[in-house]
Parts: sequence; structure tokens; C-alpha cells
Amino acid sequence: MNSNNFRMPARRSAALATAAVLTAAPVVLGAGTAHATTGHGRASAAVLRTALDVSLLNRTVNVPLAVSFDEVRAPRSADRTALSVRLDGVDGGKPFTVLGADVAESKATATARRAEGSVRIAHARLHVPGLPLLSLIEADAVTAKATCAAGKAPTAAANVLGAVTVLGKRVTLTAGGPVEVKVPGVGEVRLSLSRHTTTTRTAAATALALKVSVNPLKLGVAEVEGTVTLAEATCGSPTTPPTTKPVPGHDPAADTRPQGAPSEANLAETGGNPATPYIAGGALALLLAGGGALTLARRRKN
Repeated sequence: MNSNNFRMPARRSAALATAAVLTAAPVVLGAGTAHATTGHGRASAAVLRTALDVSLLNRTVNVPLAVSFDEVRAPRSADRTALSVRLDGVDGGKPFTVLGADVAESKATATARRAEGSVRIAHARLHVPGLPLLSLIEADAVTAKATCAAGKAPTAAANVLGAVTVLGKRVTLTAGGPVEVKVPGVGEVRLSLSRHTTTTRTAAATALALKVSVNPLKLGVAEVEGTVTLAEATCGSPTTPPTTKPVPGHDPAADTRPQGAPSEANLAETGGNPATPYIAGGALALLLAGGGALTLARRRKN
């Protein structure tokens, strides 16, 4: 009876020891995983941007005209063909149209591989306070685009196509430098055509940049000075994605072997696997536990 009662705990201890060794094997053999992340690019686009100072009644009243028309940032798009604003003291406070166009479209997109801003305008008519019947500028077609792709040089382009009229005068724009248009009794406008800049990570394009000074007939009823930007696009490059596959994490414990254990190459040749040492260890623990239990049982019997 005593012998039988003793053998059962001994066997249980041996089984538990073996199970502990075998269940520990997967933890030691587990390997870490490397992850790579990439950042999205950025892009923006605007049909019109103004920074004008409107002076009324011989500069006794100053009203800023700072508006943006169809300005978007990725990922968005806009398509609106008329922009109206209200200014106190101008036309009795009634709304007046700053920009009218047949087409006025801006888009901005950004992903992990490409960012792009673009603007397209057709038959644009721009007005400022004090000139309700005369357009500051009219243009048949205006476009701007900035593109930034991961791993590539950013690009920017802007174009003004067809006829351009400034303060009622038809002008010819060139890339050689700014064009100045002066109209006696009305004012003057200085135009810069198709400006674009690029760096290693960014790009920007502006189809038309205007410096405005208008004072109709020098009456001081509405004097306008400042800048106007027509068709502007910008972008910033995404983070370049990795060109190589992620390298699995290295766990030093996975290379730990009992002294004299065969290498992985020998295991492959004999049909073994990396878990073989742990199975052998479990069997050895079971054998030792059984032998010890048998020895103690004999001594107790004697």
C-alpha cells in the first residue's frame, strides 16, 4: 500500500516536469517581427487668394479683403464658379462678385506614395471694389499642378493659355519677367507669369501673381492695394517606402543549444527539428524521475 501510494506522486511529478519542459520550448523558439511604416505626403490647391487693403473715403476707412476661393488640402476637391463677398462701405454693404468663372476646380490628393495639388480655371473674371464694371483681369484658361512622388524629384508647372486682359487692355505675357499694365485714371497692375519652385521634397506652382494698385480717377472712393494669386498648387513628398523586405527580429535565445547538441544542418540531414533537444530533455527528466521513484520504493519496502 505504501509503495503504491508513493509511486503515484512520483509519476505525477515526472509528468509535470516533462510538460513544463515541452511547453517552454515554443517560447524560447519564438522570433520577433520587424515592421516598417511610411508617412503620407501633403498637398494643397487654391483657385484664388487675395491679400488686399481696401481704403474708402480718402483712407479714412480701411477694410481688408483677404479671401481664399476653393482652397483645399488633401484629400479634398472643390468646384465652385463664383465667389461673392461683403465689405462695409462698399456698394452699400451689398455682396459683390470677386471672381466669376465658367470652370473653377481645385484638387488635392495625398497617399503614402504620391501627393498632388492641381487647379484648373476657364474664362475667369476678377473684380475688386471700386471697379464694378471693369474686370481687374480676365483669362481664358489657367492651370497649375504640383506633384510629389516618393523616391522621385518633385515637379511643378503652371500655364496661362489664350487671351489675357488687364484693366480692359489685352496683354501678352512672357516668361522673361513681370508685365506692367498702367491705365490712366484707373490704376496699375504688375503681373508675374507662371512661377514655380521645387526642392528635394516640395514643389509649388502659381499661374498668375498680381501686384495691384487701383484708385479710379483718384477720387479716393475706393483705393485698392495688395496682391492676388490666381491658381496655386503645392505638395510635399511622402516618406520613401523601404526598398528591401523587413528583416525578422533575432532572438539570441533561439540559438542557445545544450553543450554537444547537433547543429541545425545535421538536424536537417537526419530529419530532426529545433525542438528535438527539448523533447530529449523531457524524456531524460521523465527517466530520472522514474528511476528515483523506483529506488525510494525499494528502500521503503526493505
